[in-house]
Amino acid sequence: MRPTLLVVDDEPRIRRILELSLEDLGYRVLGAGTAAEAERALDAERVDMVITDLQLPDRSGIELLERIRTSRGDLPVILVTAFGTVESAVRAIKLGAFDYVVKPFAVEEIEALVTRALGATRAERESEYLRELAPGLESIVAAGAAMRTVLDAVERVAAASTTVLVTGETGVGKELVARAIHGRSPRAGGLFVALNCAAIPGELLEAELFGVTKGAFTGAVRDRAGKFELADGGTLFLDEIGDMPPALQPKLLRALQEGAIERLGSNAVRRVDVRIVAATHRDLPLLVEEGRFRADLFYRLNVFPIHVPPLRERPEDIAPLAAHTAERVARSLGRRTRIAPEAVRQLEAYPWPGNVRELENVVERAVLLARDDVVRRFDLPARSVQLAPAASPTGGPPAPPPRLRDAVDRAEREAILQALRYTGDNKTRAAEILGISVRTLWYKLERLALGAPLETGSDQTVT
Repeated sequence: MRPTLLVVDDEPRIRRILELSLEDLGYRVLGAGTAAEAERALDAERVDMVITDLQLPDRSGIELLERIRTSRGDLPVILVTAFGTVESAVRAIKLGAFDYVVKPFAVEEIEALVTRALGATRAERESEYLRELAPGLESIVAAGAAMRTVLDAVERVAAASTTVLVTGETGVGKELVARAIHGRSPRAGGLFVALNCAAIPGELLEAELFGVTKGAFTGAVRDRAGKFELADGGTLFLDEIGDMPPALQPKLLRALQEGAIERLGSNAVRRVDVRIVAATHRDLPLLVEEGRFRADLFYRLNVFPIHVPPLRERPEDIAPLAAHTAERVARSLGRRTRIAPEAVRQLEAYPWPGNVRELENVVERAVLLARDDVVRRFDLPARSVQLAPAASPTGGPPAPPPRLRDAVDRAEREAILQALRYTGDNKTRAAEILGISVRTLWYKLERLALGAPLETGSDQTVT
């Protein structure tokens, strides 16, 4: 949606000049000749910025500015006047005016101020939004010793600018740990910028990281900052770093070592102050041995490693995680929902191959399906109850449980097959349903030998 600007001036000629010049820049422009008209426009429209004359027929621009600050404290305002005095300028700035321009002015001057003001406002709002998404340790459920060890590591490293490598299976909450590090650090006032290295094609990943200069390649129609520049003064989270193409790894290493980057198509060196937190579900030392990941980059990233254990290794966290998710989902629906003890026991008996992400999806669905304010065992999907302990067919003691890895593999195989059947073998849609990336799905298809008929009681072949 185009930003809407309100131009307030009792001279129709000046209003018209500003309207035409600003509309040529792509803005939607409203006009008002008095403070009263301006207030009516502000009440009726979603205005993103105000440009007002200081001298208006019914009220001064300062009074209009005061009214705007009362009702829309975040709205940028530029004051324009032919009576530029130090006193009025100082008062306007103290009241929160973005800037102050004296007539006669060049239209280009107003255009530049508008661009700066809207850019500053957008960056401020984004920063506020991202700060809300950068939680502290209190947002991480840690009922058991394993996750308390993780939180202790976060506390120890947050205050420094040390590079951190977070490892763990898909869905364990690696990004949540990264956001906690940022939120507890002196950089919390800066941006937390996340980039998934597995989700972007290799030829585009360099541009996303380092930025682009106009004309660097076909389609580069303007200069664009990369994630390093956006994260300057804050934290850059490089998720799935193990999937970064080998050709790009030396450039990343140089940026980490020198604190400097070059946009694509430019030789100009830009200094950046960025804290790096990387994450991966892959075995990076193994990738180094295989020659698929640079050893020097691994050592540069692995300064302070934090491993997030899978959910099956911390079953004491399952109940509080489920309760937290149920409360969050129910609150969004205007309800109060709890999970019955037998449902909790069933959740604790399941190995959760998809980890916390899978648990959250299951609980959210169960809350939606629950007929009242209690989630019961039958509200859970079949996959989370299929491993319940059962007596042997002969009535004797229960059969010994399978090895944990075998149970996890069997659960993963069944979940993947079910998703592929449901989507008609659409890998992208199946990955979305499973809560994993397409790349991860292909990896699991290969590891679990799902490219050939399986011994699952079905003759379906997945290709």
